[in-house]
Amino acid sequence: MTPPTAKPTLLDLTPEEWRLFCERNALPKFRAKQILEWLYVHQAASPDAMLNLPPALRVLLADTFDSGRHPPVRTAESTDGTKKYLFQTHDGQFVETAMIPDGDRKTLCLSTQVGCRRACSFCMTGQQRFHGNLSASDILNQYLSCPERDGITNIVYMGMGEPLDNYEEVARSLTLFTSPDALAKSPTRLTVSTVGILPTLKRYIEECSCHLAISLHAPTHEERLRLMPVEKQYPLAEVIRLLREHPFTGQRRLTFEYAMIQNSNDSAAYAREVAALLRGMHCRVNLIPCNPLPDANLLPSPRPVIETFQNMLKRAGITTTIRKSKGQDILAACGLLSTKHQSNTPC
Repeated sequence: MTPPTAKPTLLDLTPEEWRLFCERNALPKFRAKQILEWLYVHQAASPDAMLNLPPALRVLLADTFDSGRHPPVRTAESTDGTKKYLFQTHDGQFVETAMIPDGDRKTLCLSTQVGCRRACSFCMTGQQRFHGNLSASDILNQYLSCPERDGITNIVYMGMGEPLDNYEEVARSLTLFTSPDALAKSPTRLTVSTVGILPTLKRYIEECSCHLAISLHAPTHEERLRLMPVEKQYPLAEVIRLLREHPFTGQRRLTFEYAMIQNSNDSAAYAREVAALLRGMHCRVNLIPCNPLPDANLLPSPRPVIETFQNMLKRAGITTTIRKSKGQDILAACGLLSTKHQSNTPC
């Protein structure tokens, strides 16, 4: 088990911060570019591998920073090819990351917190409660240390935690994913999901250019409040009002995630409510069969019910898809990630 580190890591600094680091240490400006190339082009795991840096600089980097690179300590593989990785965080806790294959696509589902304070009734992470934020380095490491890293086509911030409750570190990680001087990924390959934390949602929309997914799950205040306590603090009506103030056109996509729960939010009446709520918005709806939780009496809606719901939204002019549920047998599907019972010595 890797011990927690008190040092910052090589993966925590943005390109601009690396330039400032070189300036403070009287280093030529081009050293920042070299360091970034080693970290994100050559995937160097430590300063020792940065062969064209002067030995004194490599020593300085090793003395100042932890590498930030830690391989998964446990792997589980589903019969459908989904894999779940257990990673240790900078402070010695654990999070889970899912890699979901689908034809030519491989999606990596990243975690941003240990547990979650939002306590949605259909989510095991929410039942775990909140135990800490991940650093940008912790978030990036889930990608950089993923065995399938080179084949990953899409990255979604939909794992453990509420990303916008950890906005500063999430935004820092997005900068490193998309910066031409770092991982240089297209913003269209990254999606951040949120239950709708209004203050940081506004910042995300204005400051970041990646896709946005909103956890909807019920179109009325009463039903959403029953499923999602966040509705009391940040009502859906206010979230929709904010979203309508910002155009989602061109390549940037707005998606509403909707967990289909039997005899709860899956009736035709609710489909009409969703259609009315989203009327005129440039968006799509993703219907997700609710994954049964070990300790909750929630069941997925039958497939015909989901298809009826989908067809009603389509007739209302809303692009609507049904997500395949993958990784259920290893608790890697949507809403099933948790390290609640994880010991401190998993390996």
